[in-house]
Amino acid sequence: MLPITVVTDSDASIPADLAERHGIRQIPITVQFGRQSFESGVDIDDHELFARIDRDGRLPTTAAPTAGKYVDAFKAALASGSQAVLCFCVSSKVSASYQAAVTARNMLPEQDITVIDTNSLSMGQGFMAIAAQEAIEAGATKGEALQQALDTGRRTHLFAALSTLKYLVMGGRASHITAGVATVFDIKPILTIREGKLELLERVRTQKKAWARLVELVVQAGAGKSVERMAVLHVNAQAEASRLQQQITAAITCPGDIIVAELTPGLSVHAGAGVVGAVLVNAA
Repeated sequence: MLPITVVTDSDASIPADLAERHGIRQIPITVQFGRQSFESGVDIDDHELFARIDRDGRLPTTAAPTAGKYVDAFKAALASGSQAVLCFCVSSKVSASYQAAVTARNMLPEQDITVIDTNSLSMGQGFMAIAAQEAIEAGATKGEALQQALDTGRRTHLFAALSTLKYLVMGGRASHITAGVATVFDIKPILTIREGKLELLERVRTQKKAWARLVELVVQAGAGKSVERMAVLHVNAQAEASRLQQQITAAITCPGDIIVAELTPGLSVHAGAGVVGAVLVNAA
């Protein structure tokens, strides 16, 4: 067992096999359909989520992990032999996950637990947790691993394109008129992270042009530097994600181990099915 355990929540979008390989503990976000509760990445994924949404005609609610779940995760990590915990939470601007983790830390005052508001989400958050874990595996101290994660966060960019406004309308985040106009003119919103939130960056007409613009944004974000890490994100759009990956790799030199990840239900419920995007970390 390594001396430091990395904990995060499922909004980090880290594929389960990758998290398991690195020993990163992901605490699931809860998805609630009426009285039925599901845990993201445990008993519901993006495919099952939208099958249920389309069948019921309504969106579920989501909830951050409780402080109790964080306490259990922290205790399990320490009981297994770690002397310290680094916990990377999805941005506090979009979830109560960070506050729940802070509450859990305060319930264990004698333990060495640090909780970080990543001010990011999806693989932007995930790459920070992975960077910390890799540093720990290489023998870094807790402080060194934390600095490596924070530095990774500063060099990270995320861009994503929506395929429809249907689910934003269902969630009250867009009007039917807005969605109707977007449909008529085939407008595809492009999103990015701003101050810890996933927000509109541009509106582009047609899917083809939206993907081309995504590639342009990735190239611009690279600013002539090499890319240290890369992930392609999607929501029920594996084939589309593969095509976007091919376009990106044709336009910019990418690392050989590009991660293809589902956005995961805690986030995808807000963005909708068909989303594709990319997360890159520039080399230092």
